[in-house]
Amino acid sequence: MNDTNQMNDIIKPGNIVYKRTDLMTDDILHYCPGCGHSTVHRIIAEIIDEEGIQSETIGISPVGCSVYLYNYIDIDCQEAAHGRAPALATAIKRLMPDKYVFTYQGDGDLAAIGTAETIHACNRGENILIVFINNGIYGMTGGQMAPTTIPGMKSSTSPYGRDVEMMGNLIKMTDIVATLPGTYFVTRQSVHSAVNVRRTKKAIRKAFHYQKLKKGTCFVEVVSNCPSNWKMTPVESNKWMEENMFPYYPLGDLKDPEKQQEK
Repeated sequence: MNDTNQMNDIIKPGNIVYKRTDLMTDDILHYCPGCGHSTVHRIIAEIIDEEGIQSETIGISPVGCSVYLYNYIDIDCQEAAHGRAPALATAIKRLMPDKYVFTYQGDGDLAAIGTAETIHACNRGENILIVFINNGIYGMTGGQMAPTTIPGMKSSTSPYGRDVEMMGNLIKMTDIVATLPGTYFVTRQSVHSAVNVRRTKKAIRKAFHYQKLKKGTCFVEVVSNCPSNWKMTPVESNKWMEENMFPYYPLGDLKDPEKQQEK
């Protein structure tokens, strides 16, 4: 058998185990090589495609690295002012309660200028999904220190590392919203390995399913790397994230009604 016949045999429809989702557009992603944003985009697109809810889903992206979400996933999207995605999601969901509504936000957006919108939307129990990408830094605007920057972590505005006495403590937004009565499902995941990609996809799929129940806000944090602003290769940044970020942001479910029922 020649190489062509071997390849044709491999790609027979019955043998395909993984393919590009049709919901990802042909636009080239603007994200830096190794950045977790691209993987999370792919996960969200796959879930929407697999669940058959393309026409029923609305995404909201504010200012930051996530601003061009609408270029990459073929769904209805709305851009929001910096930090205001949860407020806009609230309006859209209340006007169209049968739609699946999600925000896609970075830490500079969600945990800084958008703190109030995040807290109040979660406390009200708005029936939306908030996807929160935490790379501990302002990615788009030059690598400044963010509310999520861990102690000792260097940034363009903390070149010697975050000094807690001078700059204050980091903010663990996921831990905070998990305590609010309006949140239904709260989890912290990552996409730095194949197994973690699967766990994150399971968590986001579960969050979409929970919207049908109208029980409150679902909040999925994804601890990610930022190779460019961390001044590391993708491999180095993933290793640094495991050793330094995860002790402050441990992975796992913080609030899951399924596990609570098991107890």
